[in-house]
Amino acid sequence: MIKSKPMHPDQTATASLMAGAGDRIELMQTFVRIVEAGNLSAAAVQLGTTQPTVSRRLQSLEQFLGVRLLNRSTHSMRLTADGERCYEHARNLLVNWAAFESDLRGVTEEPEGLLRVVAPHAFGQQRLVKPLADYLRLYPRVNVEWLLHDETTLQDFISAGIDCAIQIGELTDTNLVAIKLAEVPRIVVAAPSILAGRPMPQQAIDLAGFPWLSLRTFYRNEVFLRQMHTGEIQRLAFTPRISTDNLYALRTATLEGLGVAIGSGWILKDDIATGRLVQLVPQWQATPLPVHLVYPYARFYPARLRKFIEVIRAAVPTTLQG
Repeated sequence: MIKSKPMHPDQTATASLMAGAGDRIELMQTFVRIVEAGNLSAAAVQLGTTQPTVSRRLQSLEQFLGVRLLNRSTHSMRLTADGERCYEHARNLLVNWAAFESDLRGVTEEPEGLLRVVAPHAFGQQRLVKPLADYLRLYPRVNVEWLLHDETTLQDFISAGIDCAIQIGELTDTNLVAIKLAEVPRIVVAAPSILAGRPMPQQAIDLAGFPWLSLRTFYRNEVFLRQMHTGEIQRLAFTPRISTDNLYALRTATLEGLGVAIGSGWILKDDIATGRLVQLVPQWQATPLPVHLVYPYARFYPARLRKFIEVIRAAVPTTLQG
């Protein structure tokens, strides 16, 4: 029979620490998520667990460290001085731990975990689900929260727990990494019924007498059209019959013959091909909208995000053509 050698007290302490290391990392991950989400309920949603579980983890971390990390009341939550120090150290430790794991796994690292992505409603529904499906088939250990919003900016990626976003339009937040993926052509369209009794417009100025619809995310009561060959710019002002923030609603209202609209070429091309819509003054177009993939600056990016970026960079230019 082989007898085990007694452990030195220092070795016993180290073994105890390592035995609980995984649990303590989870406690620190929860604490960081609470701070960045702003409250326990939001942290629980982002972690895929319950508020009581998040609360218990916070209490366990406070008991283990022997300090109070948060002062909480019914309506507010505030870091203590110890909590501020703990947050900075925990966030750095988690980044370093993730980088350490990635470095050891090297090129064989398998993307895993939850990826939270924000995309525009219409584009995210109609054109990006296929590349998303391709990504999930490639990496079966990843789950994705696919959140659709038409806002052109996200005020706080970190507090919302967002890993990245696909945004259409000019960027206003310079604190994000931005990769330009493509440009969306924008064309002028109307239902054939809108032309009844009217001559076909030949120049941008001829559109001034038509009823208009607006997509308030990008234009409201005026548009600027550019002549594709000469570069001439024409401004048109109007009072829209319908103003909406949704591209699908704009398309439907246009199909109903309620007015002239400017929309993304990719969503309108089938309607034009079947005659449901007519492209007006095709030599005049609105300024194309840039498409960016944006995400916060960080010292380390997990494999699930790096691989998603690769898939989307390859897919988006093709989705705008198809």
